[in-house]
Amino acid sequence: MEFQKGYAPVDGLSMYYEIHGSAHADRPPLVLIHGGGDTIQTSFGKLIPELARNRQVIAFEQQGFGHTADIPDRPFSFERSADNTAALLEYLRVEQADVLGFSNGGTIALQVAIRHPRLVRKLIIASGFFNHDGADTAFWAGFEHAQLQQMPKELSDAYLAAAPHPENLQLFFDKCVQRMRNFKDISVDTMRGIRSPALVIAGDADVMRPEQAVEEYRLIPHSRLAVLPGTEHMELTSRAAWLVPMLNEFLDAPLPPSR
Repeated sequence: MEFQKGYAPVDGLSMYYEIHGSAHADRPPLVLIHGGGDTIQTSFGKLIPELARNRQVIAFEQQGFGHTADIPDRPFSFERSADNTAALLEYLRVEQADVLGFSNGGTIALQVAIRHPRLVRKLIIASGFFNHDGADTAFWAGFEHAQLQQMPKELSDAYLAAAPHPENLQLFFDKCVQRMRNFKDISVDTMRGIRSPALVIAGDADVMRPEQAVEEYRLIPHSRLAVLPGTEHMELTSRAAWLVPMLNEFLDAPLPPSR
């Protein structure tokens, strides 16, 4: 299977990216946007080998995540990450793509579809909030006093292994927390205006309430909904046996005629 990696000059960053699989004339590439605190591997390690059998997969690491060095005095931002996604695709000469975002990456994927609609052919939101109703109030309150020791060991280990400056783990954690404290709701009207056909995915024991997944499904035109049974947040993208056939079928389905 073809594989390449590199660093792209995007928004003052040297953004790390990977390209898995071969380009197909009849299938645009699938862009993967990882979750908060994650790397490409922690979000998508189980999915990439399977998805790249049938399509080209482009994955990257956001500002300060994984192999992409941070700009210490620049906050993390969902909107800026969406713009950086578009800039990376421009650098790679990709005119249109399918976009899959997990967790915070799902919120970023929504922002890509909102801010750069021509770029997104199809949209997959895996446990990505669009407003504060997406989780219980205790979830949001937890960010007011979040401590580094609460970071899942899988994620802190991955950061330490990949980061150009692993000594910045505390700063990285603090900036991830601040991004959630500053979370801005996306309006219902904006959600209704998304033109890309969407697949909304959540676990039944997810951080995101199933009701939020249903609301996203009802708001975005031409949507599909999948709620995975017995699945917590961190397990969602490891459910490859369920997800891969579902994702391939959605991505290969014809576009709706009203598009």
